[in-house]
Amino acid sequence: MTMTETVDTEREDGLDVRTASLGEIEPARSRHMWTRSAVGLAESSDLVVTGEWDGTVTARETDSLETRWTVAHPDHAVGVASLEDDETIVVAGRGETGTVAAYDAATGERQWRYDTADDVGEAVKDTVFYLPYVVACETGTDADGNERLYAAARRYERDGETRQWHSTVYAFDSAGSVRWTYETDASPIALDPSADGERLAVGYNRCMGDHDTGLVVLGAETGDLEWTWDPGTEGDRRVGDVSFDGDSIAVSSHGDKRGYLLGPGGAERWSVDLAVETEIDGETLYAYPNHVYADDGRVAFVTGNTYAVESRETESRHPNEHRVAAFDADGTPLWDDDVRGFVHGLAADGDRLVTPCAQNFRVRDPDTHAVRRFDLESGPVGVERLEGIATAAAVRDGTLAAIEEPVAYHDDGETRGEYALRVGSLE
Repeated sequence: MTMTETVDTEREDGLDVRTASLGEIEPARSRHMWTRSAVGLAESSDLVVTGEWDGTVTARETDSLETRWTVAHPDHAVGVASLEDDETIVVAGRGETGTVAAYDAATGERQWRYDTADDVGEAVKDTVFYLPYVVACETGTDADGNERLYAAARRYERDGETRQWHSTVYAFDSAGSVRWTYETDASPIALDPSADGERLAVGYNRCMGDHDTGLVVLGAETGDLEWTWDPGTEGDRRVGDVSFDGDSIAVSSHGDKRGYLLGPGGAERWSVDLAVETEIDGETLYAYPNHVYADDGRVAFVTGNTYAVESRETESRHPNEHRVAAFDADGTPLWDDDVRGFVHGLAADGDRLVTPCAQNFRVRDPDTHAVRRFDLESGPVGVERLEGIATAAAVRDGTLAAIEEPVAYHDDGETRGEYALRVGSLE
């Protein structure tokens, strides 16, 4: 299967967007930077929470953007989730301790804290890529209706030619007690619990040790291994993202640059070419499918930057880079469209899909800076353009929140945009 060609259908809706300054941050450069900011909407949707690279976590009233509370997280605050039953905000960190901490949604008082560095180890080098990193944080309920927080932490180290990952997947109860852990020597990148509360899908991006499979499905109550799946490709690249839909799991494969829909036990229901290796002007080009979202029998995949097999420097572009493509339950294409720039992470709520778009470093076109919205069934809905780059987004119950960061392209000299929270209503 291949993606279809579409005409540029972008339109601006003129949403009434409210803005709150987040202070100062070093401008991003031509190439996309690591995750430096996070945003989340509380279950009640009356609270929007931002996490910043300096550890500042701020909760604001969604309508007025007035500050309710501000706290200092122990690490860089790079992930935000919420537990509904206890009205708790959970923040994931990247730093010396790799801390997961829960804060009271009303007051900001810290309820509990867990340092994942106790399990994955401390950084052996003072650089961001070596820091313990809580790369994913998801909430759900188990089969008995108990609310759970699932988190995945990882740490990287290198000694000469030897590269290693240390990682742990956690299930916490709402009081912060660890119900179980699952440890490997691979690099997790994504988590998704099933709606029935029985299973947890874990995607592993880099497998260079004893753990040699891209997708692991665990029992949500016990953490016991139920089944695994892998694209079966050479090298250490495996999976980019995972998403449950009923008893199916959609998987974006970094190994072969395809998208998959799997049934129970890992049976492949269908696969689709997304940004597979393609010959252009004497080069073999590809792009990674970085994200996937599945809901109600529909699946959307998002691809990232172009790379060349022989070198990361190329003047050409893969025809399916920076693209979103949606398919039905049988793998039949529904629609596809440009996202134009690098997408750090998707935001979704039911049939709403939001892509915060950052740099397209090979083109360096400021028109790529935007938050783009799609309907999972029918395609593009609207676009909110930004001067800076959009690096994080959240959507819930008709409210959209996004983080803008400033950017300065290396061959331009101009700093565009600001560090700010943007919030708007979709109703």
